[in-house]
Amino acid sequence: MTNLLRVLVVDDEQLARDELCYQLEQAGEIEVVAQAANGIDAVAAVERLDPDLVFLDVQMPGLSGFEVARRLVDRTDEAPALIFVTAFDQHAIEAFEVNAVDYLLKPVEASRLEQALQRARRRLAVERPAGGGPVNDQLERIVRMMADRQVRREHVAVKVGERFMLVQPEDIIFASLADESINIVTGQIAGTSNYRTLDDLQARLDPEIFWRVHRSHLVNITQVKEIVPWFSRNFILRMKDAKGTEIPVSRSQTKRLREYLKL
Repeated sequence: MTNLLRVLVVDDEQLARDELCYQLEQAGEIEVVAQAANGIDAVAAVERLDPDLVFLDVQMPGLSGFEVARRLVDRTDEAPALIFVTAFDQHAIEAFEVNAVDYLLKPVEASRLEQALQRARRRLAVERPAGGGPVNDQLERIVRMMADRQVRREHVAVKVGERFMLVQPEDIIFASLADESINIVTGQIAGTSNYRTLDDLQARLDPEIFWRVHRSHLVNITQVKEIVPWFSRNFILRMKDAKGTEIPVSRSQTKRLREYLKL
């Protein structure tokens, strides 16, 4: 591996990104391959550019830094090294230190940045040739540790006619994208959400229960009534709503479903 580190900088504040990029430029042997202003763009940039190292802001609207980390850990190939960047959060810092995952406090000090870069280089030199397992193991532990501490909405607003009904997340059977609207179905009501995308809605729900089984469908895995075999060893999920709605499972999610249900 060359000494040049290919880096992605993720922060929802433009000034914070610019400052960190400037500091990285001063550090030398760094190529900032891209910046991202939110978690969704960050995941896409990692998939597209495969950077060595990601500086990841913890507090972001939509997907938080921890939720981005979970998505990177869930990738089938190796995840990049991560350095979390955060304003002071004692719970987060304790989790980082317990799991030996590096972090930087805002405002970022040049000496501390250099120390983090040196650690990242050592980690990549040791773990990339071996397949990146230890990195993924550490990230998985920290993500699980922090999952219960994430602030999630207690209710989801569903627009039915001219009214907004508040529903408990666990009562949602599925949500689907149709005609540029997010449709939400529970056992009692069906309506639309003000969330712009399924990604935004998914970020507010428990990832262990709500699965993105298809790019247009988010399902509550506990609300599946029947699994119907389909073409090419894929499946269709028949849900527990009154209509018995059938939802396709994408090829990428079929493996996860088979493992979860021992199919």
